[in-house]
Amino acid sequence: MTKWFDTNYHHLVPEIGADASFDLARTEFADRVREAAADGYVTRPVVVGPVTLLALSVAAQDAPEGFAPLDVIDRLVPVYVSLLAELKAAGAEWVQLDEPGLVSDNLAVDRDTLVATAGRVYEALAAATDRPEIFVALSYGDSRSAAATLAATGVEAVGLDLVRGILPDLSSVPADVTVVGGVVDGRSIWRTDLDRALASLETLAAGVPGAVAVTTTTSLQHLPHDTALETELDPELVSWLAFADQRVDEVRVLAAGLTQGRATVSAEIQAAQDARARRAAHAGVVDDTIRARVARVTTDDTTRVASGVRDEAQRESLGLPLLPTTTIGSFPQTTEVRRARAANVRGELSDAEYEAALRAEIARVIEVQETAGLDVLVHGEPERNDMVQYFAELLDGFSVTEQGWVQSYGTRCTRPSILWGDVSRPKPMTVALSSYAASLTSKPVKGMLTGPVTILAWSFVRDDLPLGQVADQVALALRDEVQDLEAAGIGIIQVDEPALRELLPLASDDHSAYLAWSTRSFRLATSGVRPSTQIHTHLCYSEFGTVIRAIDDLDADVTSIEAARSRMEVVDDLARVGFSRGVGPGVYDIHSPRVPSAAELASSVSVAAASVPLDKLWINPDCGLKTRGYAEVVPALTRMVDAAREVRSSVGQPA
Repeated sequence: MTKWFDTNYHHLVPEIGADASFDLARTEFADRVREAAADGYVTRPVVVGPVTLLALSVAAQDAPEGFAPLDVIDRLVPVYVSLLAELKAAGAEWVQLDEPGLVSDNLAVDRDTLVATAGRVYEALAAATDRPEIFVALSYGDSRSAAATLAATGVEAVGLDLVRGILPDLSSVPADVTVVGGVVDGRSIWRTDLDRALASLETLAAGVPGAVAVTTTTSLQHLPHDTALETELDPELVSWLAFADQRVDEVRVLAAGLTQGRATVSAEIQAAQDARARRAAHAGVVDDTIRARVARVTTDDTTRVASGVRDEAQRESLGLPLLPTTTIGSFPQTTEVRRARAANVRGELSDAEYEAALRAEIARVIEVQETAGLDVLVHGEPERNDMVQYFAELLDGFSVTEQGWVQSYGTRCTRPSILWGDVSRPKPMTVALSSYAASLTSKPVKGMLTGPVTILAWSFVRDDLPLGQVADQVALALRDEVQDLEAAGIGIIQVDEPALRELLPLASDDHSAYLAWSTRSFRLATSGVRPSTQIHTHLCYSEFGTVIRAIDDLDADVTSIEAARSRMEVVDDLARVGFSRGVGPGVYDIHSPRVPSAAELASSVSVAAASVPLDKLWINPDCGLKTRGYAEVVPALTRMVDAAREVRSSVGQPA
């Protein structure tokens, strides 16, 4: 499972072998078309396009060297032809085939090859005699040459993301092809500038020979349902927002403006402009004190002493064994913990009673870790409803929704917070519970924070300020927290950045600027401590090859990283760039409820030890344990510690 392009939605990655064959396994799409028709609705089924499907796949383990899933595209196309025929028979007038792979430079196959392949594939699909009309959507980024290539294949419509992409020259598009302008952002919650969007549509219409239609840039799965459900948010804030239902209204308004003239929608355009003006003038959107603090940041604020100096100071202060064992941070969120949190929110459990429940759970987590024999402990994060929302509720400049759920994967949803103003930290957020955990043990306890890039990636972020400046504001708030943790005696502080790879722009031309500000914001958050304080970070969701140098630029003392599902390939990537600091490649996959065997764990530790110098290697799971149960966690951690001890003994070190 990995992230869908640069969003927070996950998808399962297919593994495809060189001998793969394809068939229609289910009639689900056609069944849904018929079901909707029976209820009086005309629907347009949406299917991932064949080129993107294979571009997002990986070669099976037994595939021959050099094989790429795209090599079997000619076997897949006939199945899509059959699917089109089924949809036609079910009554579908149109089918949408999504091809976001054609706007990305971050896939294993280069963009030019994908576009050329798509041209050939869609000529074959368009030539099918028994099919609905085909709408190919190029969402999530700049379509570049893909739009013109696809428009020449014989499909009936091509969709462009005109918010994140540039309007290409479409003068050669055939007159019978509809160009669909995505001018309403399907991933942003902020009301559309209808005047500007309508101008984009007018420019588009003037530059193509055929018809123009209006849509959102992406599907609306990335947005909450309806702002009307947010009864607890400040009404003024709500007036600035547009969730999925409001996006549909905006599309309707823009379509009317394009076909009937601006005058017919002048009231709606003015209302949107008024809301944007009120937002810009609202207290808290701009805080001069915060802006001034960001402006004062210098290179010294983002630089620590050399890693060798830090390494020596940390060996003295921490006294850890070879191959130290730890976890990523979170422990199982039990039913009791969730019920206590909900009762506290409802006012049925006092703050003092809730605090007592949290401390009891922290004591349990510390005891579990000491019994398992871990070397560096965590407090388990029982107080955290979410690794971003928890901090959003404590930072100025954020608001939290009640019903702003969006799908993350499967049936699991998340509720992103809204970052609407300049960000600051009114008071310490994690110090009290981290200090309490440390008081229960003689072993080091890590302080646990979420990094600035991840806080941005998993929130709905303001669109009126460059992301790099927003990240610096968040980083300064976290810097204050890091320094307070250090002052409280916490000698190891972990600042997680699992979304570092996720936010990487789809266009390669934008990579360097993004990686510069994202790594700088992390260093700004973590560079205000003494050399003896050890800074950790954690990254997950694999596919680190394109950001491997950025991981080095974070300059963390220890980087734990998801590796179990990617067969430790990240270890080789780190070696390639000369990574010389501590690294903890995950030795087992926490996304599965299966408890790994002792032999399996010993093998994983040995594989990691073969690639990472033993004095730099940490042993840990590949992600947090929040979604697991104690019945799985306790034996897995015990076996992990035993595996580390076995390797220590094999090199003559105390177990």
